[in-house]
Amino acid sequence: MLPPVPVLTDYGLSPTHGFLPDVLPLTRLPDPYYNKWEAIVANLQGLILSKRLRGVVDRLPVLSTIGLEHDAEWRRAYMLLCFMAHGYIWGGDSPSERLPASISVPLLEISEHLEVPPVATYAAVCLWNFKPLFMDEDIDNLENLATLTTFTGCLDESWFYLVSVAMEARGAPIIPLMLTAISAAREDDAAAVARCLNTFAERLDDLTTLLQRIHESCDPHIFYHRIRPFLAGSKNMADAGLPNGVVYEDGSGNETYRQYAGGSNAQSSLIQFFDIVLGIEHRPTGEKKPSRTPDTEREGRAPPPKHNFIMEMRRYMPGPHARFLSDVQAVANIRDYVEQNQDNRPLCVAYDACLSMLRALRDKHIAIVTRYIVIPSREVRARSRSPEATRRKVNLATASRRQPPGIAYDTSGAAAEQEAANGKKGGNLKGTGGTALISFLKQARDETGEPAIEEWTKRFMSRVIKTEGQGDFFAGKPDEGAGLLVDSAETEEVTVPGLAGSWTMDDDVGGICNY
Repeated sequence: MLPPVPVLTDYGLSPTHGFLPDVLPLTRLPDPYYNKWEAIVANLQGLILSKRLRGVVDRLPVLSTIGLEHDAEWRRAYMLLCFMAHGYIWGGDSPSERLPASISVPLLEISEHLEVPPVATYAAVCLWNFKPLFMDEDIDNLENLATLTTFTGCLDESWFYLVSVAMEARGAPIIPLMLTAISAAREDDAAAVARCLNTFAERLDDLTTLLQRIHESCDPHIFYHRIRPFLAGSKNMADAGLPNGVVYEDGSGNETYRQYAGGSNAQSSLIQFFDIVLGIEHRPTGEKKPSRTPDTEREGRAPPPKHNFIMEMRRYMPGPHARFLSDVQAVANIRDYVEQNQDNRPLCVAYDACLSMLRALRDKHIAIVTRYIVIPSREVRARSRSPEATRRKVNLATASRRQPPGIAYDTSGAAAEQEAANGKKGGNLKGTGGTALISFLKQARDETGEPAIEEWTKRFMSRVIKTEGQGDFFAGKPDEGAGLLVDSAETEEVTVPGLAGSWTMDDDVGGICNY
């Protein structure tokens, strides 16, 4: 007997808001008992700028979570404490490897209740950190959105989060749509499946348009040097001053170091939902597509890899969201249904259109990563050749503010320099938790086209596109000297820490802003 198609409400999901909360995020906790938390976050930018946040938090009492009642209150508390925690860790002259009990005790309790890690996840900074400006307008409209809090107070940081919020809202109707398609495939209603796929493809095109708007109000320099440091986790942060991670003090005397990846758009359940319903499979970076054997033919698909970054990121999603994805994966049948009906050309064309549109979304995302990460990291690398720059230990969140003119610190550390001195090939540019950034993104994009049905679609999506001057891709004015062959075999992949400064040489998982 086939498992039932998941029902959105069983997972706290909404047919109109998707993975965004159906009840809008609270702008303040109603119980005055939590006014101390609210006051700190209301003044977070000033406290970070004046370097007084740690002193204020150290004097803060440990507040109980007993006053939190509804889910919206728990989510608000989680968001407040995550911003306080990352401000505390990264907002001083050097990173703090201890998080005081005033933050860690309630944060650990709230994280357990919400089934999320006690770190600034995608849910904390995006899903639960927005408000509409006008209640009678849609929240998929960027001009109708504002953030509830930021680390820096700058428009660029708000815009960075809000583009993701708008994409979540715009993509939300795709979720019930594709659940309907799964049910229609079970009923052998090819026309209904094709209609759903056509609508899906159109909505994916809308999402790509939204994604490209990131450049309108988020400056790459401000993002790279001011915003990204506060998004860092505690995993793979040795070169930034956290070799063991962070101790979450709980008063037990038995605390141990914890390590968590930084926030990542790969923690978006929406993007993973797209892959699941279309039957797209992702492998660990660098792993080739396995050849089909009689055994795999009989099983229908290759066994899942032992380790996969995208699967790892499900641990950073709210528990109900991750369970929803697992349950959808158990019933996903669109790819198999289309393959069984290859003589139905409208159905095949509709399915391939979805793959093509999702691949286009990932193409645009690679261009954005190039502009916001690869090119700035090249500039940092070029200015950090001096022995003094490579020796100095600096905090990621303060380095850009304190550096003298003409110097940008490369916190990749002595290990990479030693590798170069020893004649070893430098490692790839790595993501927040360690994933080789461009390699990961290109492989994820290429895997998107692998299930295509029509031969012409396969040829179309396997072509190599060489795009130079990605530095100002969307404005149409390439940065001088910043050309990058995004798909070229000779692409230079720079060995520097990137988005949140935790890019390491040897880890297998991690990253931020990875679709």
